[in-house]
Amino acid sequence: MRNSLRLGALMLGTVLLLSGCAATASTEPATDQGAADELRLGYFDNVTHAAALVGLENGFIEEALGDTTLSTQIFNAGPAAIEALSAGAIDAAYIGPSPAVNTFIQSGGQSAVIVAGAASGGAALVVRDGIDSPADLAGTILATPQLGNTQDVALRAWLGDEGYTTSTTGGGDVNVSPTENAQTLTLFQSGQIDGAWLPEPWVSRLVLEAGAHVLVNEASRWKNGDFPTTVLLVRKAFLEEHPDTVQALLEGHVTAVDWLTANPADAATVINAKLTADTGKALADDVLARALTEVTFNVDPLASTFPVSLAEAVKAGIGKDGDLNGLFNVALLNAVLAKHAEEPVSAGGLGTE
Repeated sequence: MRNSLRLGALMLGTVLLLSGCAATASTEPATDQGAADELRLGYFDNVTHAAALVGLENGFIEEALGDTTLSTQIFNAGPAAIEALSAGAIDAAYIGPSPAVNTFIQSGGQSAVIVAGAASGGAALVVRDGIDSPADLAGTILATPQLGNTQDVALRAWLGDEGYTTSTTGGGDVNVSPTENAQTLTLFQSGQIDGAWLPEPWVSRLVLEAGAHVLVNEASRWKNGDFPTTVLLVRKAFLEEHPDTVQALLEGHVTAVDWLTANPADAATVINAKLTADTGKALADDVLARALTEVTFNVDPLASTFPVSLAEAVKAGIGKDGDLNGLFNVALLNAVLAKHAEEPVSAGGLGTE
């Protein structure tokens, strides 16, 4: 059963990774067509996507878009969202850094650009009892949300630093099994996997509901503990054709992040209201409280960290090296921040400010 579950997850992850990497890009220059009739937005039901959850639940994004119709789609992990974006099924997505970088490089910079940050922190490797150090991981099975997603890259890169081999098709010193988050919790509870590198709230769920403990907090791998978990990615053609709509989206996004920062006591209630609407079930109070202590909400995409993330993906064998110049366009974000009397953010020399 362990083998069949692992193989199924790996095959699905591989299909999504390969199909999600190749973006459909036109060589024809796009022109400003005014406000879009519709904006199709993707996001995950994760605490690391709280800007989306709050922005939607409190109506910040819809209000900012005005006459533009807002439609949404929920994803489990980044490669699947990239597949939808590449196919033109969505126009923008809250997503992790690694899939954003992957589609940018695979498309030669034509698929999508990062227009804002959304969250940092809130990812960790959690494991079962009996695993107390990296030396205890030989022969184990560890899950990640999807092949090629941000946590998948982080786990494989860290395992490589610890001297372990992994494979995208199964096997290796440690078997990394891309698995949907809810199934990861079930498999861990039943003893079929030994741990997982996950974003919040899944870290907190495994800790509080399944008896896992944190072996590696991803913050420990970054200078000052700062690393992006979620960014806001927009199809490049959509940005070129509808810059006013993207700026309106960013207005709603900044309002949501500012609200999260100013209202920490109310954040859990609003997040749970949206999670209940989406999934039919709220998070336990202790799970959500723990998760929120691990995540920082900020519109700065922390652009300077992206070359490091790319190098880790290449080293782990699930990323293609390439030029990141043009990955960011934070000019519209900075215009919104100026209206809010907030400091501008940097593209880190990798795009437009």
